[in-house]
Amino acid sequence: MAAPANAVPANLPTQVFYPDNTAFANDFDAKPFEFRHSFTADHPLFARDRLRQLLTNPATKGGIYYDAGEIRVDQRWDSVPARNKPVEEVFDSLENSGAWIILRRVNLDPAYDEILQECMEEVKRLSGRRIDQDKKSQEAMIFLTSPNRVTSYHIDRECNFLMQVSGEKTINVFDRNDQEVVPEEELETFWSKDNNAGIYKPQFQDRASVFTMRPGTGVHIPVNCPHWLKNGDNVSVSLSISYQYADTRRKNVYQANYYLRKLGLKPTPPGKSPLLDTLKGSAVAAGLEVKRRIKRT
Repeated sequence: MAAPANAVPANLPTQVFYPDNTAFANDFDAKPFEFRHSFTADHPLFARDRLRQLLTNPATKGGIYYDAGEIRVDQRWDSVPARNKPVEEVFDSLENSGAWIILRRVNLDPAYDEILQECMEEVKRLSGRRIDQDKKSQEAMIFLTSPNRVTSYHIDRECNFLMQVSGEKTINVFDRNDQEVVPEEELETFWSKDNNAGIYKPQFQDRASVFTMRPGTGVHIPVNCPHWLKNGDNVSVSLSISYQYADTRRKNVYQANYYLRKLGLKPTPPGKSPLLDTLKGSAVAAGLEVKRRIKRT
C-alpha cells in the first residue's frame, strides 16, 4: 500500500554525503565536482507510486512542470513542443513519452522536507559555509526523465547539488568564468530579463566538465555554470538540493551592467572592482526601492 502523502520517512540514511570528499570545502560554488551520496532507488520516497502522489498532493502539485518530445541541446525552454496531455498520463508512460518532468518544491511535503534539511545540514558541515546566513531560500526538486532524453543547455541562479537515484545520465558543466563560453552579455541578460539567455556554443563543447551520473553519485553545479544533460537508456530519477543566495549583489551588478551596455558603454564585469560593484549594486537597490514605494502609493 502506498505511503500517505504526509508520511515522514523513518529510514533516512544516517549520512547522506561521504565526508572524505574535500571538494565540498575547496570547490564549493566555484567548480563542479562529483560526490557520492546514500540515496538509492529502493528508498520509499523514490518509489514510483510515492512520486506519483506528488502530482496530486495539494502542497506540491502547483510546482509541476513537464515537456515531452524531441529536444535539442541548443533549444530554448520557451520553444518546446506544446503540452497536450495531462502530466499524470505522461508520468505513467515515462518509458516511451520522451518526457522531462520537474517536481518543484517537493519539500512542501514533510517527508521530502526532512531530506532537504538533512542534506543542507551536511552541506554546511562539509563546506564550512555559513549557509543559514547566506541563503534567501532553499528547495528540493525531483527530475524524472525518459530514456535518451536531452535536457537543453541552460543557466541557473541556484547553488545546486544534483543526485542520481536511479537510471544513468551524462551531465556537461561549463565554467562560468570562461567568457568565450559565457559572455558577460549573456549573464547580464539572464539576471535582467531572460532565463533562456544562455546560448550553447558547440565549438566549445570540449571545455565542459563531463560526469556520468549513476545511482549513488551526484554533481555539484555552481551558480551560473551552464550545463546540459543526456539521459541513458532507462528512466532517470534525480534529486536536486539547492539554495539561492540572500545577497543580491551579483544580480544587481549584472542588471546595472545590462543597462549600461544598452547605453553603449562597456561595463566592468562583477568582481573586477569592489568599489564599482558597490556603487552599481546600491544604484539598482535604490531604484527597486523607489519602484516599490511608487506601487504602494
